[in-house]
Amino acid sequence: MRHQVAGKHLNRTSAHRTALRRNLAASLFEHGNILTTREKAKFVQPFAEKLITLAKKGSLHARRRAIALLQDRDICTVEDGQPVKVTSVIQRLFSELGPQFKDRNGGYTRILNLPHRRIGDNGKLVLLQLIGETVSSHAVKATTEFAAPQVEQSAPPTVDETTENVETDEKTPADQPEEAPSESTEEVPKNE
Repeated sequence: MRHQVAGKHLNRTSAHRTALRRNLAASLFEHGNILTTREKAKFVQPFAEKLITLAKKGSLHARRRAIALLQDRDICTVEDGQPVKVTSVIQRLFSELGPQFKDRNGGYTRILNLPHRRIGDNGKLVLLQLIGETVSSHAVKATTEFAAPQVEQSAPPTVDETTENVETDEKTPADQPEEAPSESTEEVPKNE
């Protein structure tokens, strides 16, 4: 019997699911959007929205609860080849995202379906992003990375290009006759 067994298992152990949920939510708060599969996005979306609701409250208890659920991760930039701490995920959540969604009653994230499939298992890719965030260049690069390569078609020659060939009276490679390959008169003996 499956009494009180709720949620997706995602074919992972409970510790792996917890780590996956924390990492995806932290990346979402750090970058504003993440590229992932539909199942993982649906798995992490309610968790991220609950954390944003805690950030809207802004109390000490809410901050400690968010740290217990999410853990805290530094947001760093690289300067002169060395990582430099800018802020942490919890600080960004409570100082930027909480006030940003102060007047909104839920629905802080959205899932955008992408036309691409993941290489390997053909999983459906989606873009999970915070409402009001613009798509970062990292996400645009990731979505175009999966796009089919576009074949560039050359335009037909213009009138000026065709008249230049006629005026110079030079034979183009297409107009020149092909030279016949020289035949050798020597016979090569066969090895038997």
